[in-house]
Amino acid sequence: MSYTQLAQEQRYQIYALMKQGCNQSEIAHFLGVHKSTVSRELRRNRGQRGYRPQQAQRWAEGRRQGGQPRIEPAVWRLVEGQLCQDWSPEQISLWLDQQGLQLSHERIYQYVYADKGGGGDLYRHLRCQKKRRKRYGNYDRRGKIPGQTSIEQRPAVVDQRSRLGDWEVDLMIGQGHSGALITLTERKSRFTLIRGVASKAAEQVTQTIVDLLSGVGHRATITSDNGREFAGHQAIAAALGIDFYFAHPYASWERGTNENTNGLIRQYLPKNRDLSTLTTQEELFIMDRLNLRPRKCLGVRTPFEVFFSHSPVALHS
Repeated sequence: MSYTQLAQEQRYQIYALMKQGCNQSEIAHFLGVHKSTVSRELRRNRGQRGYRPQQAQRWAEGRRQGGQPRIEPAVWRLVEGQLCQDWSPEQISLWLDQQGLQLSHERIYQYVYADKGGGGDLYRHLRCQKKRRKRYGNYDRRGKIPGQTSIEQRPAVVDQRSRLGDWEVDLMIGQGHSGALITLTERKSRFTLIRGVASKAAEQVTQTIVDLLSGVGHRATITSDNGREFAGHQAIAAALGIDFYFAHPYASWERGTNENTNGLIRQYLPKNRDLSTLTTQEELFIMDRLNLRPRKCLGVRTPFEVFFSHSPVALHS
């Protein structure tokens, strides 16, 4: 496949046709070029403010004079493959650097938004950053859980993330309080376990946490919020040989690792989702996506690699 060099007048035509709502195929037909030429033009010459013909012309002339280096199509295919695995542009950039390929995350974002402008759907794999509503109040209206041990008594080593086995737990509620999801995140590795429950009843939550953590080899502490669903904390501690601690009321930052993980899970299970319909296949899919994704905070290793200390393979077939 060969690409056509576009003239400045054609770039103004592309801009005008995009404003009229034409897609890439329609623009290509109007210009008399292959649609890949239009796609390539938008991918390479789209800036933060969108496609602008004068800027596109300057960039094209700069490349012809030895300016911005050309990214080979094979590299973009690698980028698209990792985007489809829900990797972020920053994670992809770091991963490519390990392969000896230099590509900034800003340029990957430009590529994604150019693809979106041309009718593509790569942008759907970007994580949506939503503002969180702040909860106000200086006391816990849900009542005191008997036998609680405050996070103030938790060993300092937990804050250091120097060992495996320190977990944070939370319960996500489905739309209309239909179903719930237990989320467990290990602080050092960010390794995540999830499982749906029919309700937030303490008995169900207790048994599910025990079931999830019984199969892992690293267990030292677990920290939760003050929800009544964790009233069975003493049974959990006894069954797992683990120390159970409670964060202060309305202090979500004390369980920041788990809170951040919940935000990542919301990409797959938005707040309008009825969690009573959650399937085992969905749970395994989400855990694979989170645990096999490289993290900057882990030195571009995956949670799976850190938790199990060897190279990753698919967790579930």
